[in-house]
Amino acid sequence: MLENLKIALTEAIEDEYKARATYRLILNKFGAIRPFVNIVESEERHIQALMPLFSKYGIALPEDNWVQRVEVPASVQEACQAGVQAEIKNAQMYQRLLDLTQGYPDVQRVFLNLQSASQNNHLPAFQRGAERRLSSPFPVILGGGHNLIGEEEDTDRGEVVDTKEGGKLTKTRIVTGL
Repeated sequence: MLENLKIALTEAIEDEYKARATYRLILNKFGAIRPFVNIVESEERHIQALMPLFSKYGIALPEDNWVQRVEVPASVQEACQAGVQAEIKNAQMYQRLLDLTQGYPDVQRVFLNLQSASQNNHLPAFQRGAERRLSSPFPVILGGGHNLIGEEEDTDRGEVVDTKEGGKLTKTRIVTGL
């Protein structure tokens, strides 16, 4: 039973690492664009929600080496479409992992919360982003009170700032008001 838990937790955190790395690289390539600015921070919270479970059950936390392993899509449109597919797969993964973690209600609660965020928040945001970009040749960039397709923005132009500890990327945040 503990082996199934190890498999499930490892697959979950690897998927969250991959998403965070992908979205960070997209932000580095295209700038502070929606929905990536919000979702990259959410992926960080997902990782933080999973980490204590490794400690609680004495399972080694896998190292995050996804920055070197992911490719950045060629356009923002492709990035949003890839985000849609990734979130669909993420929700399916958590459904499968729930079966592996029967008998661990704390793990299942975290998995259900992460699955819900994926389906109810991230997926619709990427779908909206993909639809907007199909109807407009301009990216939705944070800045100046309005984005380039005329919708009001609730934030100023932002800059992607990465924090490194011991030479490793540990956090991505958006600094606004520049």
